[in-house]
Parts: sequence; structure tokens; C-alpha cells
Amino acid sequence: MVHRRDFLKSTGVAAAIGVTSTAGCIGQFGSQPYRDGTLQFYMSPSEPQDKMMRQYAPVRDYLGQKVADGVNVKLQYGQNYSATLQALSSGNGEIAETGPFAAALGVMADDVDIALERHAYGSWDYTSVIVTKKDSDVQSLSDLAGKTVAFADVTSASGSLYPLHMLKSAGLSIGEAPTSDKGADFSGTWTSHSQAFSALKDGQADAAGVGKFITMTENDNGDRVMDPAVRVVKKTSGIPRAPIVTSPKLDDNKQSNIVDWFKNAPDSMFYGKDGKEGTDDDLWFDGVRPASLETYQPVINVAKDLDLSTDLLDSA
Repeated sequence: MVHRRDFLKSTGVAAAIGVTSTAGCIGQFGSQPYRDGTLQFYMSPSEPQDKMMRQYAPVRDYLGQKVADGVNVKLQYGQNYSATLQALSSGNGEIAETGPFAAALGVMADDVDIALERHAYGSWDYTSVIVTKKDSDVQSLSDLAGKTVAFADVTSASGSLYPLHMLKSAGLSIGEAPTSDKGADFSGTWTSHSQAFSALKDGQADAAGVGKFITMTENDNGDRVMDPAVRVVKKTSGIPRAPIVTSPKLDDNKQSNIVDWFKNAPDSMFYGKDGKEGTDDDLWFDGVRPASLETYQPVINVAKDLDLSTDLLDSA
């Protein structure tokens, strides 16, 4: 596996990380001094701890079957995105699931290596939208000057970073966003996808920057369509879904083994602790594939254009 730090050293540009499958046991893992016999899988705090522990229990058990004898696989709930990245950067964790934006910042800071991209809802990517009410006088992003825009969480790729990038690209000042709306040409609020979309529909915001998925509803024919009460002002498609990342302190053989194991995991790994498909402890994704810097370069470019760093993750 070619790591970002080595590749940039030799070429000066970002490119794909090569991933190959390697048979055999993964050997010793764990926090420093790095041979304590524990493989730490970090979960980013995107949902309540108890729920995520149930969701990822089969992941822990599956990896436990693959690692060398005597290696214990442990799930760890991260305090925040920053803590998750720092654990992998320091060697106090080996694998983590995280969001695309957090991973992009982690790669920029050489804290993590991208290993896998996740598949969900029928695709490997998704869409960010800025939507307004159907009868709104907002026809273009420039019309949002002086108006209120509701966003999802500050670290959400589709619900904050990409909408801000769209607004900036349209010529609006985003000021200190997403940490605050100071200096911005609009008033901004940051909550969650569902709350931001509700704020728009309830008349508390003139527009919402969210993931397109939250705007979809089922029509009388059972088809998934956009909520008829809203319309799209601007969208950005092709955002890679959230990755699984690894510690840069793992050698190539161990990283390749992790990629291979996840890629060949049984369907049951995605069904949660109860082992049944279609229940509330299912993982939100249903497959993975090897990924690289190139896969997440669009997210990295947005983070760079907004001049953001991992400091943003400390409060997330």
C-alpha cells in the first residue's frame, strides 16, 4: 500500500493508494507500545453509543475470527471525530469508521490512511442540495444574501461543507462558517439534517443545505421522490460515501489484510447484533470496496478551498 506521506514525497501530487489482498494472519496490534495484542476499532460518535455497539458487534466478532491467535478485537466509541483521528495517528487505534469530511481532514494532516469506501442505498456516492420552498422567491444562490440558511452538523459533508462551498462559489461570503455565521452574507444555523430540513418547511429558514436523502419521500406509487413542498436551488453530486480508515502506523501487509477481510465479509456482518436483516441494529451500509486518496480528493479539495483543518473536529 502506498501511503499519502510517501507518495507526496516522491511525486508532489495526490494519487491513488494501491491496495492488494494478502492472505494470512495480521499479527500483533494494539495501542503503544503497539504490541499489546489488541486491535482497536474506533466508532465515530454519529449515533448513540449503545446503538453503535450493537451495530458493530458483528464487525468485532468477524475481525476476531481473522486476526492471529491471542489478539483481542475491541470496539471503542470515540469522544468526537478529532479523538478518533488522534487515536489512529498515535497508534492507539488501528481501524475507524468515520465521515468523508473528517477522513479528508485526517488525510490532509497525515493522521489516517483511507482504506475502504462504503456502499449504501444503492450507490457509492450521494448528493448535497440547497433547497427552498416551492413557492419561495429564491431562484439562485445569490438570492440567499441576507436570508437564513439551515445546515446539518458543522462537520457534515453533504449538510454543511458542500453547501458552504456552493455558496462561496456563487460569490457569497461565508465568513467564519461553519464555526459561526460571523461575517457571512447570510444567517446560518447548524443542527442536523432532519432539523435543518424541518426548519425550512416550518418557515424558520429560507433555505436548507442538507443531504438529498433527507428531502426524499414516498409517493402514492411507492417511488422515492423529492418532497413536493420543496425545490432544489443548487446541488452537488458524486460525493463519496463515508470511508473506513486505518492507522498510518500499520504496515502495508496489515493494511492490505484489513481491506481484504472487509471486502470479503459475509452479509451477516452488516445485520447487527441480533443477526437479522432489516432490524434497527443493522449497519447503515451494506458493502465496501477498496478506496484511495483519489476517491476522496473531491472532499479534500472542498476542505482546502474552505481553509479548514482538523481543529474544526474538536467540538464535533
